[in-house]
Amino acid sequence: MAPKLEVEDLNAWFGTKQVLKNINIKIEENAVTAIIGPSGCGKTTFLRCLNRMHEINPDARVSGKVLFNGLNIYGNGVDPVMIRKKIGMVFQKPNPFPMMSIYDNVVAGLKLNGVRDKKSLDAVVRRSLELVNLWDEVKDDLNKSGASLSGGQQQRLCIARALAVEPEVLLMDEPCSALDPISTAKIEVLIRKLAKTYTIVIVTHNMQQAARVSDYTAFFYLGELIEYGPTKQIFENPKHELTEKYITGKFG
Repeated sequence: MAPKLEVEDLNAWFGTKQVLKNINIKIEENAVTAIIGPSGCGKTTFLRCLNRMHEINPDARVSGKVLFNGLNIYGNGVDPVMIRKKIGMVFQKPNPFPMMSIYDNVVAGLKLNGVRDKKSLDAVVRRSLELVNLWDEVKDDLNKSGASLSGGQQQRLCIARALAVEPEVLLMDEPCSALDPISTAKIEVLIRKLAKTYTIVIVTHNMQQAARVSDYTAFFYLGELIEYGPTKQIFENPKHELTEKYITGKFG
């Protein structure tokens, strides 16, 4: 089976500073791929290059290819808005739209795309909130502000918002770093559940989390991809000395 995402000779810059150097990686469909590495090694930049969010920064530049179902997302005439719909993103800190209700948070992307049918929107809200195990907790409070929820609930709401527009890939940038252990455990269970339907790429600083939730792990260091493989192999039998040192806590 062809990989869901195939990255070829990807380089990225902020101004004159190169933050990614010749990244080549194949990301498998319906699997969780964890991106690990010390702070400042290019993990988040790599994630943002996968759905063209890197270029939102006016100082940013990219070269190379990112193939999504075989389509180069950086090719001429490719609409970045369409790419971001198919390759959704969940950020480090929960960011529900504070002036919107829980209901409107979930359907914000659909309304932007012109969907107005109440019956369709109702169905999407229920389906998306059920997918993230939030429906039973909020079904009687859909008109309340999204910001009124707890941190863990807000993050699940943000995941529901990303799923509402029916992406094929979900990018998660340290989705648990602002959460308590109980909320973190719920998100981790959710990630494994969603991987049956979606392709997930997660950036995490937490080694144990990478080991728990991912099928594949990529280790980045100073903008380079040092090692990539099945998570079990990366953690139990890394091929590269740098990987072994990072995983055993000798630096980072």
